Amino acid sequence: MTTDTLITTRIVNAPVQAVFEVLAEPANHAAIDGTGWVRESLDGKPLQEKDQIFRIAMYHDNLPEGHYEMANRVFAFEPSTTIAWEPGQEGPDGEIKYGGWTWRYDLEPVGDGTQVTMTYDWSGVPSETREHIEFPPFAVSHVENSLANLAKLAEGR
Repeated sequence: MTTDTLITTRIVNAPVQAVFEVLAEPANHAAIDGTGWVRESLDGKPLQEKDQIFRIAMYHDNLPEGHYEMANRVFAFEPSTTIAWEPGQEGPDGEIKYGGWTWRYDLEPVGDGTQVTMTYDWSGVPSETREHIEFPPFAVSHVENSLANLAKLAEGR
């Protein structure tokens, strides 16, 4: 891959507010994800503002213990327009270290539906991390599957 971003767009047959509400509820993220890595929200509250931290329980077969947690910082929050976060992990000292990748969803009304543009950006991942993890760490089809899962949730509201 010659770029450090993966951008996918899909039309969802639901209003922007419905799509945004699905994204702003971390309890929905496991159903959106589709890889099986995202398990559940650990905070139990919706995203409401920039700089909010939300924690997610995760699981990956390649890790010795399998289970881990991510602490995500919301860096863009514009209701019905944009929501984005950067995943990180909290160290023993309580400090969150971010990995250099981000998830961003931009929403635009299109007729009665919503054009959703999802961007996975790993341009900030340091070279020492790239020595151990290939980016993106999932098949490109994962992003398209995630948008299909998001559409199913939003259209079912």
